[in-house]
Amino acid sequence: ILSALIFALASITDYLDGYLARKWKVVTNFGKFADPMADKILVMTAFIMLVELKMAPAWVVAIIICRELAVTGLRLLLVENGGTVLAAAMPGKIKTFSQMFAIIFLLLHWTLPGQILLYIALFFTLYSGYDYFKGAAYLFRDTFKKMTTIIEVKDLKYKYDEADDHYTLN
Repeated sequence: ILSALIFALASITDYLDGYLARKWKVVTNFGKFADPMADKILVMTAFIMLVELKMAPAWVVAIIICRELAVTGLRLLLVENGGTVLAAAMPGKIKTFSQMFAIIFLLLHWTLPGQILLYIALFFTLYSGYDYFKGAAYLFRDTFKKMTTIIEVKDLKYKYDEADDHYTLN
């Protein structure tokens, strides 16, 4: 019960700081980055502990953690490329809410509602990750063009010159 209470308190303070930042109009790119990072650290730590306690399946937690790391990497790419960090959309907010309540319910040993919320969280984890990458797809457009250029270079024809013992481009 104590662990559920501590986790719930940490979750409430996370919600409260975001609410106050929006209310007082002090939303910044740093806040858009740091707040989700704090969420991720809190949630990932709790999920890893739940796996150890055999209260959450490792494969579900692995998917959640991989998505969180992928989105964090994408956020870094956005900042590095001069873009603004995308604020969390509704699917991401539902993901965070369902993850946090799943953890609280599981810590309280309310297994059935905790497991149901865990799988709802898994769905919104995957969906919001897809949504986030779709919103930042412009970052990857040139990547595939560059790959095509490299492939075209590899398809060039060479001719072997026996006299000079080297290859020349046709």
